[in-house]
Amino acid sequence: MRLAVACLLLPALLVSRQGWSFEGPFGSFDLASAQRGYAVYAQVCAACHSMRALRFADLAGLGLDTHDIHAIAASHGLQAGDHFPSPYANDVAARAANHGAVPPDQSRLAITLPGGARFIAAFLDGFLDTPRNVALAPRMHYNLAVAGNATAMPPPLHQGQVDYADGTKATVPHMAHDVATFLAWAAQPHLQARHRLGVQVIAYLTLLLGLVVIVKRRVWANVRT
Repeated sequence: MRLAVACLLLPALLVSRQGWSFEGPFGSFDLASAQRGYAVYAQVCAACHSMRALRFADLAGLGLDTHDIHAIAASHGLQAGDHFPSPYANDVAARAANHGAVPPDQSRLAITLPGGARFIAAFLDGFLDTPRNVALAPRMHYNLAVAGNATAMPPPLHQGQVDYADGTKATVPHMAHDVATFLAWAAQPHLQARHRLGVQVIAYLTLLLGLVVIVKRRVWANVRT
């Protein structure tokens, strides 16, 4: 029983030990990881999942230059200011291609899905061959990260599936972590700007507090005198 529970929690435990630079009040995104994550989304996830809230121009926030952004948009027959296209014409087409289910839009998945980026990474890295003593319903797949260990989504990631421009080895755990980072960035593309503003506000308030203390001491020193 204890072994079974340990196996169930293993992916989440492994993911929790990974670095998530964007967490915490002063966190910032690892843009190299997020760029690799975009490659995973573009080469794998975009075949089924839309990202309607994101525009190609937003990729500048990942560090992509204008030429690359225009080239990416042009490959879809679109302009840089256009939103990412959906892989399906409508929900009817999406259901027909996915056994009646509509793949969720991934624009805000990292903040609307319980567990956020950590769960996404654990889920993508949680697929295993179905144990011999486990019987799954038709079209279900074994995954350690979900309740009941069964999900209708087939394993999307496979070793060496994505070509990383920086030469990073595309292992399943690495791709899972990178695409989770990208989805976290896509859900909150202005997170770093907010954190910078927060640091500036704290610095200003600290300076103001120091000035108030100095003025108070001088005023009361004159009063005592």
